[in-house]
Amino acid sequence: MKRNIVVSRNDQTPVEKQDVEMVERKGIGHPDSLADGMAEEISRNLCKAYLKQYGAILHHNTDKLELVGGRVKVEFGGGKIIQPMFLLLSGRATTEVDGKPFPVHEIGKKTALDYMASILPNLDVKKHVIIDSKIGYGSADLTELFSRKTGREKKTAPLANDTSFGVGYAPFSEVENLVMGTEHLLNNKKTKKKYPEIGEDIKVMGMRNHDKIVLTIAAAFISSHVPDFDHYCNIKDEVKEYVMKNYIDKKATRQTEIHINTADNYQRKVVYLTLTGTSAEHGDDGCVGRGNRANGLITPSRKMSLEATAGKNPVNHIGKLYNILANRIASDVNEETGAEEVCVRLLSQIGKPIDLPLVASIELLAGNKKFAGMKSRAESIANEHLANITKLTDEIINGKVGVF
Repeated sequence: MKRNIVVSRNDQTPVEKQDVEMVERKGIGHPDSLADGMAEEISRNLCKAYLKQYGAILHHNTDKLELVGGRVKVEFGGGKIIQPMFLLLSGRATTEVDGKPFPVHEIGKKTALDYMASILPNLDVKKHVIIDSKIGYGSADLTELFSRKTGREKKTAPLANDTSFGVGYAPFSEVENLVMGTEHLLNNKKTKKKYPEIGEDIKVMGMRNHDKIVLTIAAAFISSHVPDFDHYCNIKDEVKEYVMKNYIDKKATRQTEIHINTADNYQRKVVYLTLTGTSAEHGDDGCVGRGNRANGLITPSRKMSLEATAGKNPVNHIGKLYNILANRIASDVNEETGAEEVCVRLLSQIGKPIDLPLVASIELLAGNKKFAGMKSRAESIANEHLANITKLTDEIINGKVGVF
């Protein structure tokens, strides 16, 4: 069956040439990113457990996880937990097969706590987190979609679980690259070894006003590594210089300045300190889907989907598969055609094969290049990716695909 792939010319002003651009990334220790990470890890571990026991991935979606912020008393050199964080696992999963129970809640709880411990080395999950699981049984009609055949040959692709869409674009702009790279730098092992004062909850907001870029960084500092106010001020200055010297000066082509923890009040000596490295310890809640999109960024200057990607099943959930695939198609089309910008939108219909979207829309900003040749190559690339969409499932299960 011929796929409905529509390639059109985009004559809008490219993002890089617009007057103002805004980009955000919530780092791995941000409450929303923690929620995304736990939900995704639970889904992956459920997939592995289902495959091991039943030889198939059973119905599940663990994308309704909620992290409720706790309360702390924090001070230079330390502090204490007053009220632990509360973690609620929700969503749907197959909890029994042929009348025999399957340990969904046990897998979910262990996975979530293990994940938090791996991201936040200053967090004691036994003391700092209370966890409960209310994951329920998947609805019968959605579960049926996993095994129901379409009447085509046996190797047919799974059927879409929803009428939804995914969006992707390429290439990243300079601001997008700087925002992503800055968070990665501050959260890598080398930086943490040099500056153990820096926690994992790091948010980077980038703004370009014509040819000037401003990065505003919110970085949680670890109180046990900050003995006094002067130490905090000195380290914050050092970290700013470190980012400029080791990343910004090497990567930025425009005038770029950075600001760290702009809410600090030096007169009152009120600064951004945490016990555990995340603001979730003192009232900042986290929820799946409120943070980064599938490409790792929040980009109001771009077309994007508001669909949560993390925690959705990797077999037929369009909210996951189409957002990942749209970004891959856009990247390959951009690389192979040289288009100035590429935007891909994939729309499904519930109950229809996932490799046959209702429409695959590809918008190309061609500039002075010949559009006909670019159009033909873009169609071919999209066709190839859609034909191989089921390969995404194994990549996702094995942790080879980032979703936030």
